[in-house]
Amino acid sequence: MRFWMFISACFLGLLISSPSAEAGKEDGHLDIYFIDVEGGAATLIVTPVGESILIDSGYPDNNGRDRDRILETIKLAHLDHIDHAVVSHWHVDHYGNHATLSSLIPIHNFWDRGIPDALQEDKNFDTRIADYRAATQNQSRTLSAGDHFELDSNGTPLSVTVLTSSRNVIPNTGEPNPFASESEEQPRDETDNACSLSLLFEFGDFRFLCCGDLTWEIEAKLMTPNNPVGTVDLFMVTHHGLPTSNNPVLVKAIDPTVAVMCNGPTKGGHPDSIATIQSCQSLKHLYQLHRNVKVDADAQTPAEFIANSEPTVNCDGIGVKASVRPDGSSYTVQIGHDGKPIEYQSRER
Repeated sequence: MRFWMFISACFLGLLISSPSAEAGKEDGHLDIYFIDVEGGAATLIVTPVGESILIDSGYPDNNGRDRDRILETIKLAHLDHIDHAVVSHWHVDHYGNHATLSSLIPIHNFWDRGIPDALQEDKNFDTRIADYRAATQNQSRTLSAGDHFELDSNGTPLSVTVLTSSRNVIPNTGEPNPFASESEEQPRDETDNACSLSLLFEFGDFRFLCCGDLTWEIEAKLMTPNNPVGTVDLFMVTHHGLPTSNNPVLVKAIDPTVAVMCNGPTKGGHPDSIATIQSCQSLKHLYQLHRNVKVDADAQTPAEFIANSEPTVNCDGIGVKASVRPDGSSYTVQIGHDGKPIEYQSRER
């Protein structure tokens, strides 16, 4: 089953076909699983034809905690392999289990922003990237800002566009951004967070944005003076909800209906980021994977929209799932595998 076909003809020969896991996809929905990896990131997307995309893979070690939570989610999604594993950027809480997972379940394709020669903020980078190179057999593929892919979807158009990669952004076209003046200048971020991939998924009218750990400066570069992204329905809150990201110039301009924050008990979920998200005009609900145990309850989303309330030692690792109707007209979000779904309407495009 073909996946991600580059619009640019020069890349067509790079794609590899891979069979889909059809089990569990008779309903034709687009499913998005936000996996609790304790303040890291791991998001599993399963398309209407059963094609699977794993974006990031949480922390290594911790007795295999994040690895096992990812594998359990893969099992719940009735998958026996991963078609595409994506690394948003080279921090260990985002690609820590790619190599280990590849030894336990087939991964057909690896995608990233390109592998740097060194990473000053990680003294163990040489060892970790060697493991990643071995897992990918040095065949990982680089995603660049502006790359656009059409995905198989049984009818309703499904695509993904790369908005940012390695500090580069798509052209700043579109309508003037009314929130451009809210982007206060901050010092240049020299870490790999600023190099994060940002991916915009579109399924009919439904739009989902995931920006890894993209930081303030590049968010502003993407979104000023114009808004080339438009609005979205579902937003994965950037950088676990830390205030070095979630620039109002981006968050308010995309104006999500629903946001999901992949924070931990003590990492992310910062009151400033939460306040920015909650100021969005169209926001109906913010979901948090964790209650921030260091922040007062009134500075967080209501308790019924928090998946895990206990510190790490007692955490059940409950995730959040979004499921989009086959025509893209609406979607549900629920906490946990058996949680009660809440329905939301996609914006008409």
